[in-house]
Formats: sequence, structure tokens, C-alpha cells
Amino acid sequence: MKLAKTFGMLLVTALFINSSYAQKEKTVQVGGAPMYPSKNIVENAVNSKDHTTLVAAVKAAGLVETLQSAGPFTVFAPTNDAFGLLPKGTVESLVKPENKATLTKILTYHVVAGKLDAKAIAAKIKEGNGTATLTTVSGNKLFASMDGSKLVLKDEKGGTATVTIKNVYQSNGVIHVIDHVVLPQ
Repeated sequence: MKLAKTFGMLLVTALFINSSYAQKEKTVQVGGAPMYPSKNIVENAVNSKDHTTLVAAVKAAGLVETLQSAGPFTVFAPTNDAFGLLPKGTVESLVKPENKATLTKILTYHVVAGKLDAKAIAAKIKEGNGTATLTTVSGNKLFASMDGSKLVLKDEKGGTATVTIKNVYQSNGVIHVIDHVVLPQ
């Protein structure tokens, strides 16, 4: 009986400590949901109302398992509104099974290996005399620069995206929310 009581007290203490830790985790609100640094990229992204298109595209491309792996990854995450800026019918076409390779190339163009927060990217921009060249997981290049205090990405086609929410830390990397979809050559 005494052993059961002791075990019960230990269990209650462990649950209290665990819930206290979760409450103290420094979160960032994205799409109306808290993003927890203890969760991975996919676990957080599925809760953002602003990233339902991105999540659907990641599933269609078969990249869920990759983005749940240890990484680390830096993800430039376009919002639903960013996908909405693409020509009408583009997203619907890209998520079709016959376009999986193209969709995968576009999505992996939004991912850089490693954990680059805004400070690390700013340092690379300074080292590059105003422009940092980032090699994406797709093997293509993204170009980062500053416009005043805003971090801006330029894609290989000349399109730009601005980081609207930076440094959303994940257990396997960091997300920067962007306002446009960037496209590889």
C-alpha cells in the first residue's frame, strides 16, 4: 500500500512538472495557434490556420516523414494567402499525383538544411555584402537580403517574398513565415 501511494505521488509530481514545462515553453502564434519549440515542424504546422494549403501540399508530395525527421531544417513557409497569389488553378494542378515531382521541387525549394534563425541569416547577408546565397534542399539557390528591417528572399525567377513572422523554433529546426511562394528555375 505504501509503495502504491509513493508511486501515485511520483506520477502526480511528474504530470505536474510536465504540464508546467509545457506552459512555460516560449511559443509564437502562427495562424491562431501556438507553435511549440518541443514539437517538430509538421506537428506545429498542422495547427496553423494560415498554412492549410502548405500542409496539404506537403502531404501530397510525400514530405511529411522527412519534415518530421531530426533535421535540422530551416523552412520558409508560405501562407494560404501566398499560395492564393499564384495563377488560378496552380495549386489544384500541383497536388495531382502526376505533378508530384514538380510539387516536391517547389516545396523543397522552401527548405534549407540546418537551423538558420534570422540572426544567422543576417550574419550571412553581412558576410555577402548585402546578399546571402542559400542552397535549398532542392539544390537551387535562394537569395536573402534586408529591406530596412525586413528579411526578403529573392527566388531564381526574380520573385520576392518577405518574412512576416521570423524565428518560429521547432524541435527539428526553425520556420520563417513568408508572404509569397518562391519558385525555382
